Amino acid sequence: MSFAAPSLIDAARSVLIVVDIQERLCPVMTDPRGVLFNGARLVRGAKRLGVPVVVTEQYPKGLGPTMHDIVSELGDGASSAVIEKTRFSAAAEPLVRQHLESLGRRQAVICGIEAHVCVAQTAIDLRASGWEVFVVTDACSSRRPESLTAALTRFPAAGVVPVITEMVLFEWLADKNNDGFKDIMSLVR
Repeated sequence: MSFAAPSLIDAARSVLIVVDIQERLCPVMTDPRGVLFNGARLVRGAKRLGVPVVVTEQYPKGLGPTMHDIVSELGDGASSAVIEKTRFSAAAEPLVRQHLESLGRRQAVICGIEAHVCVAQTAIDLRASGWEVFVVTDACSSRRPESLTAALTRFPAAGVVPVITEMVLFEWLADKNNDGFKDIMSLVR
C-alpha cells in the first residue's frame, strides 16, 4: 500500500491523541518528566488553537487515571474527551475510533506511553487507515530506552512521521499573525 507524503501539521485538520499517560504507568517510564512537560504543552497549545484532544486510558482501574499535569490542561468543553480502552491500539478501540471519526479530521498527532506498544499500535493502525500520522518523540517514552528506540526506528517504515513538540506547535500556529501567537510563544520560551 502506498501513501502520499505527509504535509505540514494543520490545526484545522488535526487531532491530538494523548495515549495512556496514567498515574501508575508514567512514573516507571524512562523520561516521565519529559512526557508530562511536553504532553501538557501540546494539550495547552491544542486547546488554544482549536485542535480537538482525545485522551485514552488503558484499563484505569489497574493503571490509574490520566496524570494531573495532562488533565488540568484539558479544561471544560466539547473539544476534549477522555476515553477508557482495553485494546493496545486506541485506533482499534470502538469508542475511540468512533469519536475520532466523528471529528472529521484525518491528521493525528500522537504522544504518550508506551511508545513501542500503545503509541506504536495506534499510530500504525491510523496510518493503515489512510490518516496522516505524526508521533511526538519528546512527548513519548517506554520503560526501557531500547523499546523507545525500536518504536522510533519502526515509524518511518510504516509511514508515521516523527516530530517534536515545538514542530507541532509552530506548524499548528502557521503564521506570526495568528491570534494564538503570544500564547504559543509562552509555551516554547
